[in-house]
Amino acid sequence: MAASLLLTSLFFTTGCIALLAGAGAGATVAYVRGDLDVTLDSGFAQAVRAAEKALAELKYAKISANQDALQATLISRTSSDQRIELYLERATAHTTKLKIRVGTFGEETLQQQILALVKSKL
Repeated sequence: MAASLLLTSLFFTTGCIALLAGAGAGATVAYVRGDLDVTLDSGFAQAVRAAEKALAELKYAKISANQDALQATLISRTSSDQRIELYLERATAHTTKLKIRVGTFGEETLQQQILALVKSKL
């Protein structure tokens, strides 16, 4: 039984590692466990403003917004009550890490649309 569990976990773990290795090999956008992760070529304050403008333009209901000098979390809901979470983190003076999560497991199409709108606001 233990061997069966070990082989099963090895099978699933190997797939995740390959996905992460492929995502890190020159890709600018990565999907990790339902999150869309990207590094924006923008300063932190400008990226946060762009994310806020994008969510406002999409007319999502603002649930909360928390920000300090290094991180920001923006949480909204769609009209169909899907939770939208944007996490921004200062990487360098000129780059910001952005993580977008839609719902519990992620929704790639909507996450890509939000990312495109954020980038257009930069």
